[in-house]
Amino acid sequence: MSTESAAAENESGQGPDAGPDTEAPVEAAETTEAAGDGTEEAAGTEEAAAQPSEAEAEIAAQRELRERIAQRKAAKDGPIAAGTKLSGTAADLLAAVRAVESGEKPAAAVFAKPEPAPEPRPAAAVPEPRPRTPAVPVAPVVDAGPDADTVAAVRAVLVEGGAPETLAVAAAAALGEGAEDLLREDPWQLLRVSGVRPEQADGFARALLGAECGPEDERRGRAVTVWLLEQAAVAGHTALDLPVLSEALGKRGVPDPDEAVQSAAAEGDAILFQDPVEDAPEPEPAEDGEDGEEEAERPVRILVGLERYALAEESLADGVARLINSAPKEGDSSGPDWETAAAAASGTTAELIRAAAAHRLVLHTGGEAARAEPLALASAAAGLGLRVCVAAHSADGRRRAAALLGADAPETATATIEGLLTQAQGPGRDADGALAVDLLVVLDAPQLDVDAAAMLVELLADGTCLVLSGDPGVLWSAGPGRIFADLLAAGICPRLASRTPDFGPIGELVSGIGIGELNQVEAPGKEVVIVPVRDGAEAVHRTVQLVADSVPRAIGVPAEETQVITPGHAGAAGTRVLNAALKERLNPGPGRFGGFDPGDRVVHVAGPGRIRPGRVVGADAEGLRLECDGEPVLVPKEQVERAVRHGWAVTGHQAVGLRWAAAVVVLPGDAAAALSRPWVYTAFGRGERHLSVVHGVDAALPRAVAEVAAKPRTTRLQRLVRAQVPGA
Repeated sequence: MSTESAAAENESGQGPDAGPDTEAPVEAAETTEAAGDGTEEAAGTEEAAAQPSEAEAEIAAQRELRERIAQRKAAKDGPIAAGTKLSGTAADLLAAVRAVESGEKPAAAVFAKPEPAPEPRPAAAVPEPRPRTPAVPVAPVVDAGPDADTVAAVRAVLVEGGAPETLAVAAAAALGEGAEDLLREDPWQLLRVSGVRPEQADGFARALLGAECGPEDERRGRAVTVWLLEQAAVAGHTALDLPVLSEALGKRGVPDPDEAVQSAAAEGDAILFQDPVEDAPEPEPAEDGEDGEEEAERPVRILVGLERYALAEESLADGVARLINSAPKEGDSSGPDWETAAAAASGTTAELIRAAAAHRLVLHTGGEAARAEPLALASAAAGLGLRVCVAAHSADGRRRAAALLGADAPETATATIEGLLTQAQGPGRDADGALAVDLLVVLDAPQLDVDAAAMLVELLADGTCLVLSGDPGVLWSAGPGRIFADLLAAGICPRLASRTPDFGPIGELVSGIGIGELNQVEAPGKEVVIVPVRDGAEAVHRTVQLVADSVPRAIGVPAEETQVITPGHAGAAGTRVLNAALKERLNPGPGRFGGFDPGDRVVHVAGPGRIRPGRVVGADAEGLRLECDGEPVLVPKEQVERAVRHGWAVTGHQAVGLRWAAAVVVLPGDAAAALSRPWVYTAFGRGERHLSVVHGVDAALPRAVAEVAAKPRTTRLQRLVRAQVPGA
């Protein structure tokens, strides 16, 4: 590892100060932090669709999942009946919490009845090799959005309440038919619009309701409850502990948090759950009483979640259990000759092949070099006549997977997760609507959020083998959930850890970070370079120098193949300032197309946690024209501000799942608090041939690597799947 001097060039590269970081922490938990720099931006751009056809296809996929989940929910006893008063499970749970906390009743007396475990599905036979089923054409669902009359009516209500009329389209889309009447009846419904905060909704409500408006209003408590749960989802939680939510409601001026939660549950806006505390110590032996032995107290926790994520998590657990229970029976020798394929392989690859032969869910962990192992499994399965698909988080990951599979693999053998769900890529569906695959390998599995994972598993037929592979050390998904980590912890299926190390100085450095050690590494070819800086201005200057001159000259990697990564968008050396400086040096221009010029390097933010690197081609009356992953992309002009950013510099979350020839990681002093081991591990591992670290955080870097682990997320998946899989 070498260290460059801080000698300056004439080129300054310093941009205007972007001001303080505006990424809001999740206020529902107060003690949690936002899911990361990329998450905040992603949440702010959910309305900014990608190409219209992609958005429509994704809406169709989500609608299909919602219908299936709704059918499953209708077949079960609902935990809460909608109405004006809370009743049933929700009321019982809240009453139980009060009784236990007050000491009126022991926990055992309140929560004595365990949840029944569902009966396992009968096992399915090993899938026989069969001809590929062509994709069944599905007509795209066109979501035209709110009509002009609705938008006009909503705009009038917003103006009357003193809210920005620019929110009209978003409010009409979020609230649906009758949005204007709903806003008049319940002005706090404005909180359902992305970016609106409680204090802003309070002002809107005061303007419309006058003397009727007050903090004790039931409508306010219900809306703030939902808003806090939405903010928690942005931070990665699928549910919140009831005491945590109640505390946050109190801080938001809700006088009776319990009543607010009851109201939200009664209206069907939230769901309450009773979960056992799995890591609690064993209860003390009960004493004998007159009526016999009393049952020992059983610790429980009460969770509150939004229906969307609660049902998605339950659907995912159901689907995972269905796949696991469809594994072939022991001793069944029918089907493909997996053992011959395993004998031709070695190491972890052979173990992976044998695991896929006997099980329908397999988890595989490892670094970048270990990606070759699940891809070797896919090649072996294809050689046995099975229908195979490999899905990755990004188009870059898909390209790298296709390169390892070889030129003989068909185009349908690889896809992105988004492309697979929207049927834009991959093998398509069979006549029953399931994915036409016998083996699905998912790379970058830590990036699966609960929605995507639920939709994916729902599309797999019984008997399909699902292999989830990924590096558990990287940043988690931008959306809620921690699917890969929960399944690993649940112990419900084979878990294979790769023994293939990442080679070279960068691989050695990143491997050490993964176990909490920031080691000095030998880098004779300047594979790793540390550039110390004193402040943000110097960090920007040195970054421009590295990208435009030092790395191309010393390493041979051109500027267009070098990616700058920094912790946040704002700050003295955030993406905004860095991109302004890099544009000035690499592609100066007036920004005549909404701040962009032809040739500008950009990222198209297609949705939460999904970016597509590209370049500006031009612009016309329809919008900004880009080229992303070799494909033309048209971004409507009204979406450009939200959906397109300059892309010479990106955040760590935006860089997940992508690789470049060289990476320049910028660590300005004001970003020290944002550093964590997963962030450093992810950012430092993005360069294939070279890594430069613009280092201005001093001891904060080794401290983050050694001490700052990933922020915990509150989820239910681990317990749900354990309850459904015998012997977990």
